Amino acid sequence: MASKSSVSPFWNLPISTQKTQFYTQFPLLQQFPSSSRIFSSKLKSNSYKSISVSAAVTEESQTSPPSSSSPTSSSKLVLVVGGSGGVGQIVVASLLNRNVKLRLILRDPEKTTTLFGEQDEEKLQVWKGDTRSPTGIDPSVFEGVTHVICCTGTTAFPSRRWDGDNTPERVDWDGVRNLVSALPKSLKRIVLVSSIGVTKFNELPWSIMNLFGVLKYKKMGEDFVRNSGLPFTIIRAGRLTDGPYTSYDLNTLLQATAGERRAVLIGQGDKLVGEVSRLVVAEACIQALDIDFTKGQTYEVNSIPGDGPGTDTLKWQELFRASHSN
Repeated sequence: MASKSSVSPFWNLPISTQKTQFYTQFPLLQQFPSSSRIFSSKLKSNSYKSISVSAAVTEESQTSPPSSSSPTSSSKLVLVVGGSGGVGQIVVASLLNRNVKLRLILRDPEKTTTLFGEQDEEKLQVWKGDTRSPTGIDPSVFEGVTHVICCTGTTAFPSRRWDGDNTPERVDWDGVRNLVSALPKSLKRIVLVSSIGVTKFNELPWSIMNLFGVLKYKKMGEDFVRNSGLPFTIIRAGRLTDGPYTSYDLNTLLQATAGERRAVLIGQGDKLVGEVSRLVVAEACIQALDIDFTKGQTYEVNSIPGDGPGTDTLKWQELFRASHSN
């Protein structure tokens, strides 16, 4: 572990210089295509509840009918923020496949057709906006919105994705704060995608992951959501696998599968360590929208080899509820 003095020069360098010099000073991280891979560990099979059934996006036949208290597809309008990202694309494709009305905020709306194909405007509305600016969102985008899924994010370490002031501070803190501050009080639920390890960013090995503040800023974003007075659910994802599915149309997204890692682990208390399929994270967000007892809760989500809950709401309810007793 590098000493504080050996790390400190980064903070005074331009981001472009940080990018080129970071892995020179931390050669260990070159081994891991995704920096958080180093935090994977063997999970005890009885530590968290898992369940068996397939998790492929296409397996709509396993979807349980919505409960009488859940909004119907016709009455629900879901705003997805970060819909062009790896998790966000799956969220959008899955909701469109359920005939849920969607609204997206994208910095570049021109990506929509490339990502999701031609869609009826009655089903998918796209607005240009940037959550990083307090004035970057037209307030009328929230008219009629009943639910929000926020799955914005950037890389933990300097990369091309940081170009254009797309750092963890700007995305995970400024962006979340600006979005939540603008949401209507009538909202039925906001689901925020965060990360495991956010409560331990000053501890090894998480402090390595947090060298540029990603875990700290995600935790700040979480806390802002909790204190907003809005009904919320926070999904902390493990290291993301599968995808990201970029530059694909809707048909391709709907054919995405989680391979062998379809079984789902859900925990609470920031104790879960491991990795998770993007498809599982997306489905966890969608399911949490309408499961009443997930309101005000924070969950860690991983996936492991085996069959999973797919889109079966009753099985997801079992998973979420079982985590409360762990």
